[in-house]
Amino acid sequence: MQQGELQDFGPDHIEGAVALSRQENWPHRPQDWQMALQLSSGAVALDDQGRVTGTILVTPYGADCAMINMVIVDRKARGKGLGRRLMEQAFALAGDRPLRLVATTDGMPLYEKLGFMPSGTILQHHGQVAALEAPEGVEAASTHDLLEIKALDRDAYGADRKALIDALAEWGEFAVIRRKGIIAAYAAIRPFGRGEVIGPVIADNAADAKVLISFFAASRPGAFLRVDTDSRTGLAGWLAEIGLAHVGGGVAMDRPARNGPEQARPRVYALANQALG
Repeated sequence: MQQGELQDFGPDHIEGAVALSRQENWPHRPQDWQMALQLSSGAVALDDQGRVTGTILVTPYGADCAMINMVIVDRKARGKGLGRRLMEQAFALAGDRPLRLVATTDGMPLYEKLGFMPSGTILQHHGQVAALEAPEGVEAASTHDLLEIKALDRDAYGADRKALIDALAEWGEFAVIRRKGIIAAYAAIRPFGRGEVIGPVIADNAADAKVLISFFAASRPGAFLRVDTDSRTGLAGWLAEIGLAHVGGGVAMDRPARNGPEQARPRVYALANQALG
């Protein structure tokens, strides 16, 4: 077996991927990798002992775009072109789709060389949430709401994320705000890492986004929660006030297709926890 041989990412590689993500102090459990792989195709690099030394996943959203995530290269294998090889494999898997990712400072130079352009700043917030009063005007969603949630999500995000919504329904739960009997905003929560992650949060305004986040937080006083939000949403200060400190983040980047760079997505108040690359 060659040093750095690339193979299709399969369930047998999850244990090695978890070890690699822990090297980077990422909180992903085997179940978190499993959900990511359920939605994605990808590649792993293996050393001559069969140990996972690199990972990458490509999550397609229909034919509209794809998200590159879980990009990790073992520290001992860096500086040898492995990151570029993994990205080239991701391009092959994505086909002609426009690409999105969230970059760390270390990853940005490579992504810029490969045609990615910055499109926003992602702020990661987490911590033990304060005790909050349950908000009014929001309710738990049922399986009967999924079709409407999918339509709302596509309109806001600009891509077909039906498979993601189905996976979130399998692994977590939804809350919705209705107006005149129509779902106007939604949020999801699921187990992740040290606790739970809230996202996506799709809303027309920050007030609705806060109500949705508060709905989940109010039933979990003291729980460890995570929210990843774009800096332009204006949620950062409020998240810190309720106990979710700003602890890091990354740069949202897009690799456009033929029609130029992606536009900001103003109704997306929290991400579906795309991992940094």
